[in-house]
Amino acid sequence: MRECSKWLSAKDASKLLRVEEKNLKVLREEGYLKPGIHWRSSSDPKQLPWNPKVFYLISACKEFLEYKEGNDGFSEQIAA
Repeated sequence: MRECSKWLSAKDASKLLRVEEKNLKVLREEGYLKPGIHWRSSSDPKQLPWNPKVFYLISACKEFLEYKEGNDGFSEQIAA
């Protein structure tokens, strides 16, 4: 199993966190997941600027999801 402090692709993060990729994107776009803290864009110049790959810091995302689940059932709404 992978370490939880690793940066993973959206596909791998989705599987590990048990959240659909599209829901990770929504959380990111709505500002729940913060750039540099929860996610970052690929630095591959071939992908910039139009559609860079996104990588998620699993430990930070997991902490956010657990916090939201404990406070208002938020994770139930986005769970895969």
